[in-house]
Amino acid sequence: MSTLLDYKCPCCGGAIEFNTSVQKMKCPYCDTEFEMDALKDLDKELENEQGDDMHWDTSAGCEWQGEDENLVTYICQSCAGEIVCDKTTAATACPYCGNPVVMSGNVSGMLKPDYIIPFKFDKKAAKEGYLRHIKGKRLLPKIFKAENHIDEIKGVYVPVWLFDAGTDANIRYKATRMRTWSDSNYNYTETKYYAILRGGSVAFERVPVDGSVKMDDALMESIEPYNFNEAVDFQTAYMAGYLADKYDVDAEQSIIRANERIKHSTEEAFRSTVQGYSTVMTDSSSVRFQNGKAKYALYPVWLLNTTYKDKKYTFAMNGQTGKFVGDLPCDKSLYKKYLFSIAGIASAAVFAITWLIHLFF
Repeated sequence: MSTLLDYKCPCCGGAIEFNTSVQKMKCPYCDTEFEMDALKDLDKELENEQGDDMHWDTSAGCEWQGEDENLVTYICQSCAGEIVCDKTTAATACPYCGNPVVMSGNVSGMLKPDYIIPFKFDKKAAKEGYLRHIKGKRLLPKIFKAENHIDEIKGVYVPVWLFDAGTDANIRYKATRMRTWSDSNYNYTETKYYAILRGGSVAFERVPVDGSVKMDDALMESIEPYNFNEAVDFQTAYMAGYLADKYDVDAEQSIIRANERIKHSTEEAFRSTVQGYSTVMTDSSSVRFQNGKAKYALYPVWLLNTTYKDKKYTFAMNGQTGKFVGDLPCDKSLYKKYLFSIAGIASAAVFAITWLIHLFF
């Protein structure tokens, strides 16, 4: 059964959380700082604490018909408010008092991550990243900045499977070389076709695959890379003050995506050695793994949701590097004007060249 881990400041009793500026646990009330190593024993104590066990037998309402299968309720240890979340939630905050809490049962045992990369950017930095992202976009509707509003900014630890493997590969490419010439009567094109073979070994370390159904894979991959040198052994204390999910896509289910990424990267690596041709296409490839293994980690992501004309827009920022991505709306009238202006410039250039030809010849 999951319990809530509630990190309390021993000095003032306030809820403490991980602070990105000092990379330590810090009390926002009395500013006391705590080293992460000092909280390892506290982790064990909190996991052994017994929470309230209060059950009521009432006949109010009616039974759910399957809607509650993924819902779990907890009692906040600070204000006794009820926290409702799904079974994959590993860290969140009380909606009544804002107290950061960790669901210990969801991050222990087989579900415990091997590593975690701590947040280096806070919520303020995420908002500043969003403002930089929309600045200077020529085709962005002029009223977007004024009328859109940020519905939510949340820091989330996303579950990620990291795949290591050595690969032996044999790849065949189809390539062409073309040359053209002409005489007084005809234009000629000569095309030669080649079969090019490449073989060798490539080692891959920590190829990431998103382990959460909620997180869009394309969005998660677009904010890569992460610097794994800054990863640390997992401690639940790092999650205090942030949201976190345990994986709901396991390692076996993630293998397909890992294979796709590794195969594509292998083909591209060998493709870069095929030079001096007009065209190059992969004809066939064989990639074989050696010593393939997976590790489980949590990666920091800031997610921002905005609304504009009743449409939702989701943005993401790498919580370690600050890389920011997200699609923006396009003003169709500005887009048409932009195309017409390019066409006008091109027409003017053609006219000028034609006039010069007539002038000198």
